[in-house]
Amino acid sequence: MPRCYPLVTMWSVSAGILALAAVALCSADSDAQRLRHDSNLEIYKRLFETKRKDQLSALKNLVELNDINQQYKIIDIMLKGLFKVLEDSRQILVAANMRPDDPFPLDDKIKEAYSHVVENTAFFGDVALRFPRIVHHYYDRNADWGGLLRWGLNFCNQTGVFTGGAHQHVLTLMSQELGITEKSPDFINPYRTERDDVLHTAEAFQKILREEEKRRRKEEKRKEIRKGPRISRSRSEL
Repeated sequence: MPRCYPLVTMWSVSAGILALAAVALCSADSDAQRLRHDSNLEIYKRLFETKRKDQLSALKNLVELNDINQQYKIIDIMLKGLFKVLEDSRQILVAANMRPDDPFPLDDKIKEAYSHVVENTAFFGDVALRFPRIVHHYYDRNADWGGLLRWGLNFCNQTGVFTGGAHQHVLTLMSQELGITEKSPDFINPYRTERDDVLHTAEAFQKILREEEKRRRKEEKRKEIRKGPRISRSRSEL
């Protein structure tokens, strides 16, 4: 009766080779995926740089406006819109189980939400550093914004978009300015001016705050008047 050991041995060796080949293919797929991820992320980072230039240009115009009353009103509207977009984008990313260190998204809806979080968080940092007193007035009394911003910062810091760039410094300074992280001993807001330091006690700023509160109360009353009294129907009429 012929022995089959050599055949068995050959089969075992072949199986081992196939297993190694499968591992190599998986590794190659993983490397290819990582390269695609890096490529897409690098493309977005270049687009992000262009977006940041546009944001800073718009912000420069707001700074040069040099009218605190107009600045206050514009920032009021701006921040409400910014945090609304940030919240909507967070819901989309959470629903998609999108983690910040995942490969850059290719789905249009998820990609848009991703970019909104990254770009709006960075822009808020610009606004907070250049208009600290106005931003503190809103941010310090809004717990929902505080939680949302912390989430946005954590997301941004893990994406790789900010790594090693000047925009990372903006996030770091903004976190310290708003008290999200402890201020370093040498912390300085490079955009803060002497005008900012006295603004919160200046009569002009306090007057603006009082006028804004009056305007809001009037607007709320007008909304109530437009709604009018609710007409209830008696059971006998039904």
